[in-house]
Amino acid sequence: MEKPKGKLIAVGGNEDKGSYPNPKSKRKYYLDFFELGILKRFLKEIPDKNPHIEVVTTASMIPEEVGERYTSAFGILGVENVQLMHIRTEEDALKPEYIRRVRACDGIMFSGGDQARITRMFLHTELLDILKHRYQHENFIIAGTSAGAMAMSREMIKGGSAPESLLRGAVKLGRGLNLIEGVIIDTHFVTRGRFGRLMEAVVTHPKTIGIGLGEDTGVLITEGHKIETIGSNLVVIVDGHEVKYTNIDEVEPGRPVAINHMLMHVLAKGNLFDINARVFYKSKEDYQHSQLQELNR
Repeated sequence: MEKPKGKLIAVGGNEDKGSYPNPKSKRKYYLDFFELGILKRFLKEIPDKNPHIEVVTTASMIPEEVGERYTSAFGILGVENVQLMHIRTEEDALKPEYIRRVRACDGIMFSGGDQARITRMFLHTELLDILKHRYQHENFIIAGTSAGAMAMSREMIKGGSAPESLLRGAVKLGRGLNLIEGVIIDTHFVTRGRFGRLMEAVVTHPKTIGIGLGEDTGVLITEGHKIETIGSNLVVIVDGHEVKYTNIDEVEPGRPVAINHMLMHVLAKGNLFDINARVFYKSKEDYQHSQLQELNR
């Protein structure tokens, strides 16, 4: 399959949108992240110097408030052409105005909230077809935070309690937007202790890669398979390709799930992971060097 020309940015949630520090905040953290932040990286990946950004608030139950936060954040970063898509119903997703704007924008951001709302509104729509076509054939950026990130994959975590995970059936799975295959994305990963939740999701769908995104952290996915960590926290990769044994198809719902030989990697800012090759790289230079070696063989 042809590699997509576009890029995905999946964010773990609670990203610093470039807000100025308050007296109780750690000044260095905020100032560093204002310079190196995820939203700034999102804008950097867009070729247009005066980009048209669309923010989709579908997942949120407070769309106006969320929209204002993003409008303010992008304004701090010097972007004024930011429009909001408050798509609340399946009928809203069919409106010609939204279809026109998705065709015209330079990048799109899906907010956090409930990922099932995103799939309910967007699956089997012309809007989603346009997004997929532009992502595949243009230098088009699709970003999502929290629920917006989780909805990107084909197999999507709909819910499930972290303390009850690894008890069969505790994790609820459903159909995502299928912007990227072979992965399952979870968010707020470290602070909410979702290691078991992602492991159960991955072992339920063998031959997948789980991507656990810490808060204030994201991944930039290029060519459909190259992951680069951006932000201030950690990304955990759960690789289910080499699992030698699991009882998940044998035990009754609510009983413990056994897993033998699941691989894990922890990525910090600047580290890369190749989904196809399932290889960790410490830096872009390390990745580029390995690609040159492959070409010279």
